[in-house]
Amino acid sequence: MANLVYSNLEEVGRCISEAAPRHYILKIMSFSLLAKTGIDKYESGEFEAGGYKWKLVLYPHGNKSRNVKEHLSLYLVFADVASLIRLDSEVHAVFRFFLLDQTKDNYLVVHDATGKERPFHRSMHQWGFDQLIPIRSFNDVGNGYLLDDSCVFGAEVFVTKEMTSGKGECLSMIKDALSSKHVWKIENFSNLDSEYKESQQFFAANHKWKIHLFPRGRRHGLGTHISMYLALADSATLLDGSKIFAEFTLRILNQQQSRHIAGKVTGLVAQAKKVGGKNLFLWLISIMQVVGA
Repeated sequence: MANLVYSNLEEVGRCISEAAPRHYILKIMSFSLLAKTGIDKYESGEFEAGGYKWKLVLYPHGNKSRNVKEHLSLYLVFADVASLIRLDSEVHAVFRFFLLDQTKDNYLVVHDATGKERPFHRSMHQWGFDQLIPIRSFNDVGNGYLLDDSCVFGAEVFVTKEMTSGKGECLSMIKDALSSKHVWKIENFSNLDSEYKESQQFFAANHKWKIHLFPRGRRHGLGTHISMYLALADSATLLDGSKIFAEFTLRILNQQQSRHIAGKVTGLVAQAKKVGGKNLFLWLISIMQVVGA
């Protein structure tokens, strides 16, 4: 959590405005019930300003996590934190809080006296005032902030800068990676009538995989060869743009001669795509002979 914490009250600007806040108004009826019902923190609904969504967070008895006493605490929160993390972006904004004087029909405006813009990003998405106003001043009927147990807060947010980190990537290689083996036995191969068949998932190198088999071939091998591929089964778990380097061997057992026909594949492939394989792996007529078709 990041907040504006002022020990020097000169850094907190306060002024009076006849105009209502442009972006959001929060009216609270029966304010005293917040204390009676044990509500120490109230979070407003979302509102839009500067093309982004925001929320207000009010601590009617002070933010106890920051040892605030005898003051109301109020903060501005960037609502869509997930987008900041996903895009690794940063939004700078200047904001002001409003408190309605219901007697004079004007607003007390609380703001950063320095006019400094505040950055909202993945690790710092909340700014505000620990000591917005003393509770005694707020409760004083003569000030007009709390009348008939109701009060009105407001906010203005002005986005001044938007920053997105440049693209980059990190390549991580596994030295002496452990090998893994999966055996897939296919019954009644000559009776397969689907375009392709896939194996059950198996686990290797911290990922789930499948073998895809095209009995009648695929692409350039269509009708003359069978095609085999290794496919990543859990591609949805990878981050956008991430890739996996894989080295593997696809084999078919010649059951008459007790030997394997093998093809080795090495490649660096993007997510959600088949990692690789062989289109022209074995002449179709040869495999039919092997299985006794």
